[in-house]
Amino acid sequence: MALDDAHARPPGTSDATVGALGKLSEALEVVEEARGHLYAFHRRCGTADLTLGEAVEQLRDAGHGELADRLETDLVGRNILAGRWSFQVVEEYDADYYAVFREHERRAREELMAGRRHVFEAEMKDDERTHGRAGHAATPREASGA
Repeated sequence: MALDDAHARPPGTSDATVGALGKLSEALEVVEEARGHLYAFHRRCGTADLTLGEAVEQLRDAGHGELADRLETDLVGRNILAGRWSFQVVEEYDADYYAVFREHERRAREELMAGRRHVFEAEMKDDERTHGRAGHAATPREASGA
């Protein structure tokens, strides 16, 4: 039994298909999580470079010009990978992997599940909740008593 129409299994859809698309959705969620970590990496790299620049200036102001020059020349603005700053890594991941993965997942849902998302999870929710018990409503509408 589905929780609502948006999460209902299309007529004739097998348990195996629902399970397989649930697993595909789970894989996409991991890709989404990895993307978040990649953006965090990008932010940390940028913050590190800006902080390094501040350290270089402080070293120079403290009379350590030679050390400051070495750090500034070799590290400030340095690529994190050959020819790339972190924003370029993010862009390549987004274009060459993330977008392709999302499109394949979307197409699979369109072809096999009428575009519906989280059907596997919705069915799991319906199986595991205690029907009629507070905190176990099928939908927000049911929870509000509407």
